[in-house]
Order: sequence, then structure tokens, then C-alpha cells
Amino acid sequence: MLGPTIDEENTYDDVTGKEAFIHFLSIGWNVIFAFIPPRRYCHGWPAFFIALGMIGGCTAIVGEVANLLGCVIYLRQAVTAITLVALGTSLPDTFASKIAAENSDNADSAIGNITGSNSVNVFLGLGLPWTMACIYRKQTTGEDYAVPSGTLAYSVMLFLMTAVVCFIILAVRRCTFGGELGGPKAAQIVSAVILILLWSLYITFSTLQAYEFIEGF
Repeated sequence: MLGPTIDEENTYDDVTGKEAFIHFLSIGWNVIFAFIPPRRYCHGWPAFFIALGMIGGCTAIVGEVANLLGCVIYLRQAVTAITLVALGTSLPDTFASKIAAENSDNADSAIGNITGSNSVNVFLGLGLPWTMACIYRKQTTGEDYAVPSGTLAYSVMLFLMTAVVCFIILAVRRCTFGGELGGPKAAQIVSAVILILLWSLYITFSTLQAYEFIEGF
């Protein structure tokens, strides 16, 4: 619902043009997500599982659209995976971390959301489909299920190196400013620029290796 509000100090807060425009763009999603039951039912478990299913559905749509877009513009599958698909499926984590950083008293929720999400992606998102594929292949053909890694080794090692630099930055911020997030405005800008550069380097070198401009491991 969108409308004027009155806070505890009886201050009248009218709807801005930006809020009305965003509400108009998201009205379809609001109608779909209205099917999620309130949290007061069964201690919130129905809301949790239905919301989780809707997030999975949205992620599947985003991933499929990203794959189709990569096919249309002739991107190799490895590059599509680390750019379009990764960005599309990680946007919910980005917004969740932003909200956690704004509303939490510490940085644990914001950073833990990222590490926890990637743990689910790696251990459950890879382990469960591969286990199902192995069982299905063994039962139907009697063969083992094996898929070569391709350029994965190079991308993983490059990601590990950039991740180590990221954790060093967080440790330095804690020792210098007393916390991983926040601090002086200049420090915030410098940290953000460095982290964006790390992501850019990862994408650049992974793409060059995928197109065989540089050799992998």
C-alpha cells in the first residue's frame, strides 16, 4: 500500500514522485508476493517456505533470461555465468546485505549474509544437483556422471586471491576504524573503489582466459 503517513511526532509525510513511480513499476510483484501468508500463521514456517519458493522461481527466471541474452550476444557460457547470471542471481543478496547493514548494530548480518549465501550456492546448489544427476545416470545407463571443469580452476583460484585481499581490507578497517563497515567518508569511498576494482579484475582476467587470450592453470 502506498499513501501519506504520520509518524509519532505527528509529522505528515506525503508520497514523493519517486516512491509513486517505484510502486507503479513493482505493483505486479506486489500482487504475486501477496500470496505469501502472514508470519503469524504456524510460527512463520508457511511464509518462509513459500517465500523461499518464490525467490527460487525468480532466480530461475533471471538465470534463464541471462543465459538467453548471453547466447544472443555471443558470450561464451563461462563468461555468461560469471557476469550476467551471477549478477542476476546475486541481486537479492545485495539488497538483503544493504538492509542488514542499515538496520543492524554490527556488520555480522551484512557480511554473514554474503558468506552464508555463497556457502549454500557451493555446497547445496552444486552438491544436490550433482548427487541427483549421478544417481539418475547410474540408474538409467549404468555409467558414472562426470563433467570436465573447463576454465573453472583458473576462475576459482583468481576468486580466492581477490577474496583474500577483500578479507585483508576488512581486517584493516576493523583495526583502523573499529569496524568493517562505516568509518570516515573518504575511507568508505576508497574501500568501495578497491572492492569494485577487485571484481573488475576478476571478470576481466576470467574473460580473457575463457577466450584463450591468456593461459590457465
